[in-house]
Amino acid sequence: MILKLNSRGAFLIAAAISGLVASAAPARADQCDDISKQLAHNIDGLKVNFKAANIVYLTHPAAKELSLGCRGNGQNYSNELYAKGDRRPTQQFYDLVGAAAAIIFTVTKDDTTTGATRCLKRMGILRGDKVTMRYRRLNMECTRTKTDAAISITRGKDE
Repeated sequence: MILKLNSRGAFLIAAAISGLVASAAPARADQCDDISKQLAHNIDGLKVNFKAANIVYLTHPAAKELSLGCRGNGQNYSNELYAKGDRRPTQQFYDLVGAAAAIIFTVTKDDTTTGATRCLKRMGILRGDKVTMRYRRLNMECTRTKTDAAISITRGKDE
């Protein structure tokens, strides 16, 4: 049996197939945008400034600089949280970094706050102004200058 379709029938079948393909793969928003909205919604005083390339810049009264970096092509980490505060960070800064890292990396807030506090407090005369540590599968790098202290938290792509 030979199936003969006119041009109208072929057009209807092509439209049905393209409709199925479009409905099977829904459009998704950028992961960075989703995470930044969650951060702004869950942390009091946090505001999303703007996005440039794969970095979302955030503001909060407890931090001088705050940004969320998302994975691009060929990078070795999934997401990155960068926060800069005073040389002697306050408890509000520790809480901010812990809460933000907990949302970004889906780890408990207590664990991320403990890791950030340990990393920032280890800097000094004995260990120097740059400390790299690993806590609860998170890579933390803390640096200090004469006026500022900063922390960068990442997680590898394979974890």
